This record gives sequence, structure tokens and C-alpha cells, in this order.
Amino acid sequence: MHLHQLAQQIMAIKPVPVPTTGRDFDLAVRVTAPVSGHDLPVIVFSHGNAWSMDGYEPLVDRWAAAGFVVVQPTHLDSRRHGLGFNDPRFGTIWRVRIADLHAVLDNLDDILAQAGLTGRIDRERVAAVGHSWGGQSVGTLLGARVLDADGTPGEDFSHPLVKAGALLAATGTGDSLTPFAVEHLPFMRPAFSTMTTPALVVTGGKDQSVMSTRGPEWFTDAYHLSPTPKNLLIITDGEHTLGGVAGEQVAETNDEDPARVALVADAVSAYLLDTFDLDGTAWKALTESAAASDGAYHVEHK
Repeated sequence: MHLHQLAQQIMAIKPVPVPTTGRDFDLAVRVTAPVSGHDLPVIVFSHGNAWSMDGYEPLVDRWAAAGFVVVQPTHLDSRRHGLGFNDPRFGTIWRVRIADLHAVLDNLDDILAQAGLTGRIDRERVAAVGHSWGGQSVGTLLGARVLDADGTPGEDFSHPLVKAGALLAATGTGDSLTPFAVEHLPFMRPAFSTMTTPALVVTGGKDQSVMSTRGPEWFTDAYHLSPTPKNLLIITDGEHTLGGVAGEQVAETNDEDPARVALVADAVSAYLLDTFDLDGTAWKALTESAAASDGAYHVEHK
């Protein structure tokens, strides 16, 4: 595993505008891709709270170097938009996030044309990946629903273009939310029984959320409560940022570890290449190395 040397040359294009309606700020994305290659699979990536298209470079660059085209929208909750928890619009941002992802998927051909990638992608191999709040947003594209206060499942936000996904440190069910989360994040009540799309769930064994009274196992709900086929990667010493996935020396990272970030990135690309029937060797190697890792990380599947 070469931490700093990418497998191939990549390029990034930004901002690429995406048409939307009813949004206070225009939607734009960053597109990162290998310089060469055709029939490339696609990852649409949803950032965690307050981030933007400019975050998560340690993940995105490795995915592009592994042969993926990565499309990153900037959601409304980005710091650059200045909408805090107390903004009256904050309560509906979860829906706007999902609408953003649908807009990206619905306009994928035009986005890639603007990025100079026409004819280079495989539209049958599109995945959605997200971290933290982005993980919950992506979960809905895979079929998860959001429960209302009465426990009634909300609408189906799944998208037919998304054939696989990965949820990184994605929140669990809403029955153990702290008072702050109940007040500010009532949408944090996912139901996974309808999340039928194949997915990899990645969690940190030391990820203790301030949003839940449960322990780190809260983040495994997306794996345990959803239908097969699913895979789970638990990184024993990982916290919520899984080593610093959003960037190097980021303020909220308490478990900075470039090797851990590389493991997360490579696990996602290996899983997707295997799920898309492109190359199963890296995923097989990762599951074998997990068994020999002396407990540093653990892989399950169902």
C-alpha cells in the first residue's frame, strides 16, 4: 500500500454547475477522474456535515487512481453557505441533500460532458458513497427510508442508476438519540429494512457519537438491519473520521492515521470493483488480510 504515490495520474474539474430548483445556492460539483481509460465506473460522493466538494481528497484521489470517476456535490449544509443548526432552513436540508444527489444522477451525462469525459464512463456501474450525514443521505438512494415522529416510513428515495454503495460512519436507528439530536436532527431516524442495494458499511470501533446514547455499534445498524447482500468493515481503533477521511490535519480528526484512511479508500474501491464484476482480486486480498490483521480490522458479509 503506497500512501502517497497514486496508481495513475488523475485530474479534477470544478466547479461544474448542476441544474436544480428551490435551492438558495446553486448546486455545483467537482469531478475527479483518471487521465486515461474508458468504461470507467462512477462514484457519486456525499460529504459529511459542513464539508464541500473540496473535502475528502485522500479518499477521492485514491478512488480516481483506482479507475473511478468521482462526482462530489457541495450540499447546503456546507460551511461556505453559513447555514447553522439554528437556521430555519436547516430542518429540511436532509431532503435537499437527497435532491442534490438525484440531480447529479439525473444530469450525469451533462456533468461528465462539461468535465470532458463524454464516452469514458460505464453508466451501468454507478455507485453512491457517503460519510457521516452523507452516509445517511446515500442510504436513501440505496432504499433506506426516514421514519417520521410516529415511526411511519417516509417516501422511497432510491435511484435506479445506483447499483451499489458504501456507507462510511453512517448513523444508526433513531431510538437512542440524545436530546440535542432529537431537537435539531429529527431526520436521523433511518429504517434499513428496505435498503436492498448491495453495500459496504464501514465503521470505527471507537466511534462514540454525541448524537446517540449507544456505543460504536450504533454505526453497524445499516449492516445488521438491511437485507442481503451487505458487507461490513469495522476498523478497531477508528473514530468518526476513520483516520481523517475529509483531509489531512483536519480540526475534527482525533484519530489521524494516513494508513487508516488509505485502508478505507482501498476497501471501498476494492468492494465496488468486486461488486461490479470488474476485478475481485483486491477485495479478496482485503478480506484475507483482515483475518491476518491481529484484530486491527474485521470484515463480515451476509
